[in-house]
Amino acid sequence: MSGFVEKPEPVEVPGLTHLHTGKVRDLYQNAAGDLVMVASDRISAYDWVLPTEIPDKGRVLTQLSLWWFDQLSDLAPHHVISTDLPAGAPADWAGRTLVCKSLRMVPVECVARGYLTGSGLVEYRQSRTVCGLALPEGLSDGSELPAPIFTPATKAAVGDHDENVSYEEVARQLGAEDAAELRQATLTIYSRARDIARERGLILADTKFEFGFDGERLTLADEVLTPDSSRFWPADQWEPGRAQPSFDKQFVRDWLTAPATAWDRTGELPPPALPDEVVEHTRAKYLEAYERLTGLSWS
Repeated sequence: MSGFVEKPEPVEVPGLTHLHTGKVRDLYQNAAGDLVMVASDRISAYDWVLPTEIPDKGRVLTQLSLWWFDQLSDLAPHHVISTDLPAGAPADWAGRTLVCKSLRMVPVECVARGYLTGSGLVEYRQSRTVCGLALPEGLSDGSELPAPIFTPATKAAVGDHDENVSYEEVARQLGAEDAAELRQATLTIYSRARDIARERGLILADTKFEFGFDGERLTLADEVLTPDSSRFWPADQWEPGRAQPSFDKQFVRDWLTAPATAWDRTGELPPPALPDEVVEHTRAKYLEAYERLTGLSWS
């Protein structure tokens, strides 16, 4: 069992139709048919949306995504139309709301990996492959791969796992031309972002993108290169052979699975509320990622 511990009621705004409540984002549609994406402060772990929010998290994700869209604009168009607050929207939506093109979304998470960790490491230990791609012997947790690889996954509903799939399966589902375009775009954008992060003392271990088609034009959508969709590691602490310190929500995962918490992630009981110190530490990691990547001070 998993999903929301406490599913929020959608905010009613005149002129907007509520479409979906996701793990982090709430989706609406305006009268023009555009999507209105609102990034909440919710945080998820182990397929649960936790009952405790991380203050400013939604704004950090939104502002960091906007910064990255600018850095990548010559490589891929994005879906953002405006950051203006819709008329009648609550003041709390400021800084966390994007008005976006309504795209024909690709039903695949486009994952790029430059380093071995996470589910890729689990598969590698079993078969020396990741998503069916053969990798050399001798790699360990945190090892840099010989070259970045495209490892797609199916999109999961709230409470379910994304499932890694082979490139051949993506080609079967979407067609060879679209699959090739997705792979090329994913790896090209990852390479640019990896180099930008490296200049700022960070390793971009892996990331996932969502794409849609604006007519026939492949377009970058949703969030991009945030701590929720990417693993960033401090380069000066990188040491293959162990878990790396990171700027994602690993601190929350570690607290949830610590013996003192006494929560069984494989059981049916929902996770407990986060203590203040975990909330504060997690918020600080999100802000640090934003400031280190953009060079801007969060205010």
